Amino acid sequence: MLITLCYLYLWARWGHGPAALVRTTVQQLRASRCSFTFCRATAQPRGARVCLSRGGRVFCVGESQSIDDLNKWALFLVSPFILEAEHIAFVTESIWVQGDTLQRPSSSSETIVKWSDCCLPLACRPGDPYQLIARASVDDFSKLGVAFLEDRLQVANGLIPQKIVSVHLHDSALKELKDQASDTPAQLLEPQPEPSVEGKPELEAMEHVGREDHQVLGSAPTPGQGGAPGGEPAGESDRGVGSVEHCHLHLSSCHECLELENSTIESVKFASAEDIPDLPYDYSSGLEGIAHDLCPKREQRRVNLTGKAPNILLYVGSDSQDALDRLQQVQSALADCVDTNCYTLYHLPLESALRDPWPDNCLLVVIATRESIPEDLSRRFMAYLSQGGKVLGLSSPFTLAGFQVTRKAALQDTVQSLVFCKADWSQVRLSVLSSGCVYEGGPGEPLSLGKLQGHLDNKDEDRLIVQVPFGTRGGEAVLCQVHLELPPSSPVVQTQEDFNLLKSSNFRRYEVLKEILTTLGLSCDAKHVPALTPLYLLSAAEEIRDPLMQWLGKHVDAEGVIKSSKLSLKFVSSYTSEIEVTPSAIPVVTDIETFSSENFNFEIYQQNLQTKKLGKVILFAEVTTTTMSLLDGLMFEMPQEMGLIAIAVHQTQGKGRGRNAWLSPVGCALSTLLVSIPLRSQLGQRIPFVQHLMSLAVVEAVRSIPGYQDINLRVKWPNDIYYSDLMKLGGVLVNSTLMGETFHILIGCGFNVTNSNPTICINDLITEYNKQHGAELKPLRADYLIARSVTVLEKLIDTFQDEGPNGVLPLYYKYWLHRLRMCRLRGRGSRAQPLRGM
Repeated sequence: MLITLCYLYLWARWGHGPAALVRTTVQQLRASRCSFTFCRATAQPRGARVCLSRGGRVFCVGESQSIDDLNKWALFLVSPFILEAEHIAFVTESIWVQGDTLQRPSSSSETIVKWSDCCLPLACRPGDPYQLIARASVDDFSKLGVAFLEDRLQVANGLIPQKIVSVHLHDSALKELKDQASDTPAQLLEPQPEPSVEGKPELEAMEHVGREDHQVLGSAPTPGQGGAPGGEPAGESDRGVGSVEHCHLHLSSCHECLELENSTIESVKFASAEDIPDLPYDYSSGLEGIAHDLCPKREQRRVNLTGKAPNILLYVGSDSQDALDRLQQVQSALADCVDTNCYTLYHLPLESALRDPWPDNCLLVVIATRESIPEDLSRRFMAYLSQGGKVLGLSSPFTLAGFQVTRKAALQDTVQSLVFCKADWSQVRLSVLSSGCVYEGGPGEPLSLGKLQGHLDNKDEDRLIVQVPFGTRGGEAVLCQVHLELPPSSPVVQTQEDFNLLKSSNFRRYEVLKEILTTLGLSCDAKHVPALTPLYLLSAAEEIRDPLMQWLGKHVDAEGVIKSSKLSLKFVSSYTSEIEVTPSAIPVVTDIETFSSENFNFEIYQQNLQTKKLGKVILFAEVTTTTMSLLDGLMFEMPQEMGLIAIAVHQTQGKGRGRNAWLSPVGCALSTLLVSIPLRSQLGQRIPFVQHLMSLAVVEAVRSIPGYQDINLRVKWPNDIYYSDLMKLGGVLVNSTLMGETFHILIGCGFNVTNSNPTICINDLITEYNKQHGAELKPLRADYLIARSVTVLEKLIDTFQDEGPNGVLPLYYKYWLHRLRMCRLRGRGSRAQPLRGM
């Protein structure tokens, strides 16, 4: 009530001045560490109090929002004086809109407030929405907020602000920012004068540079090392807007000058885009080498100093269904190669490609249309290249002077053998799907070729991939007549033999695509490791729940913890972000009502788990290091009838046999099952059979489903799960400990269900089977197959205990990869000797 009265007083005192109201509210309440939010009324944070409402937008005050981890943010080069006491840190969320939907500030140009004039960016996280962390004084923060409320706030690069919210940066986040600053040496650029686009904007930019508080504007980082290639040394750049006196504390003045000119030119284009004609490209004028490597190695991050938004634009021609399907295919292929936390993929429609100022808003244009390209659009692509742009052509008629696209009908949509030469001159041989076109010499002066080349392994050595540097400013195109964007399961692939060839080369297809994207200046480094998540304790049977909780109550310590040699499990009723999750200390949430997961449907698991005891008590994690360690503190203590299993969606340190790692992306069925086997039993006397039973259980779990009996899934000695005899899609790892008269066995199992890349998955086999046989088998889920596999395993163990090896060997040989083949028996360690030789 008191706060509400304060708001009413402020409104009465400052009612005719929203800026004064906002500024006074921020000044008086910021010490309380509350959070100030400017947003649309429909997006008002829950529980926040509205202080001011204007035109469907609100200024409100709510609970403190904080940021303690910048691992998923890309940091800018900033001053070591990161966040002074009187400054406010805040996050701006924006979207990037094209064409007629682009919303420009409604007020006149005299009242427009540029976001970059009022703050210093600290970090960004591309995506939808595009997020920027920045800092500003109380006055500038208030100015930004009021401009947002009055719809006169402009963000560079065509971004439309949707929300501004103040945040508290924890010490760990501040330390990371300061480390970034202290690790980065000062880089200065002496800009050279250049005729301005329009006198007044250049003068405004000059005045802005002269301000005491220099800004680092809108750079968008990408992961990896170094900046975009192809530029001249920074000292030779001609992007400057005039002579500027540099501040010795400012670490990236060169970048500031480049960005100031970019934003100035961009504001002119947006102010009167319809009045600015497209300029013909010119080989000898314009901007040289704006990209220069100014960033030292630091945690595999790359700082983008080109001044462009980290956008990848995809042009697929018309808006036909075929083009939209191709758009989805290209998006999927690129998303598997680059980190989508650092790059944003956008569709570039034909109308926008002809009209909008996209060349200043992207790092790469992908041309993936089979249609002829309009002449005016082709000129625009050439102008973009001449200004240092990068182009990737995928089975497109787009080409450059000195080359022509020639159709060879015999090659169309056929699988061919390609020899690809990488930038280091090494070669990759792979099977590819040809578009039916090749590159040959054409009219015009031939251009020099880059190192990337790809030709067919045939008599003519038909050229299917060429790298063509363009102009004098680092422009570059890689043109392909290979369907690098299509998966082996594409409808274009007609035969089982072609599918097998392409699937066997699928990993190398991505290797080639990543090599091309890296050459064009993008980073294809490993994606950020996702943060670990808490465990959830679930019970598949209601009758187990109460005994389970009673057992826990007797075995946890005073703090609710069970410790083992590898990790500590802290059992809690609910999880909050303040509870830390580390590889050695993991919270376990016991309240089943709070559980939900997009990737694991607990009801489906329950319905399909038909066991007496195995798999009844589940420790579930969205992200964990490895499921093999989760049961360590419970495996010797918990009653056997409770049937422990650990299930994860994603593992960051998956384990294979020996020292092998196991890649564990989303879509892989990942579990570790606890099984207890009496020493004095049929299986206890032949304990190595456990790994064979588990791999057999996975295959039988799929092939025993009505209609799925012909899915070509097989077991390979000793512990692998294979597609035919071609590719591995799963494996088993067994650790056993004998205590007294009982083997305590952890059976780790992982197999690909929905993740087609980088090799193959079960749903790929189903899709191909449907295509070859005209069937309509439905794709399968990981949760469903984990439950079925555990069910089958329990039956196999019971059969083995009753009948010995002869009870299970017929089924094993039915699915054995080497069935009906001549096998050479070798000594110990052979991977091809039959089971009866054990």
